[in-house]
Amino acid sequence: MTESYSIRVTKDYLVFSAAHFVTFSNHDCERLHGHNYRVAAEIVGPLDENHFVVDFVAVREALKLLVDELDHHVLLPTSHPQIQVEADARRVRATYADREWIFPREDCVLLPVPNTTAELIARYLGQRLLDALEIRTGARPRHLRLAVDECEGQWGICELIDE
Repeated sequence: MTESYSIRVTKDYLVFSAAHFVTFSNHDCERLHGHNYRVAAEIVGPLDENHFVVDFVAVREALKLLVDELDHHVLLPTSHPQIQVEADARRVRATYADREWIFPREDCVLLPVPNTTAELIARYLGQRLLDALEIRTGARPRHLRLAVDECEGQWGICELIDE
């Protein structure tokens, strides 16, 4: 019999409210709108010398810092081929076709993604969580599943596996 271990972390405070818009392949672009996002992380791996996959506290604290960075901001993609994002110290200007948005710089988080879908936000947070856990614990988990719920039951999930 093979044993497998994992931990799952989801808390009422692992939430963020943010605005975004998504573009579609037919050149449609949603209106700017917001969600109250929830985040959950699952890490799969062997037990360490303390009989943990990874310490719950390290995951909770790292994930809380990450969601706080996104909370009450406009999320803008910087890798979209048709969305141009220009930022300086005072403002951010985003354009798509004939649409234009201008925001105060401190109100925006520029994400290195091609679209601000729940799936890509999950990938962004998952990669950042892996980096944070490696710094905090000295070990990088090899299997992480990060889930972002954008609308009470609509989850975007990214699974990162280091093979």
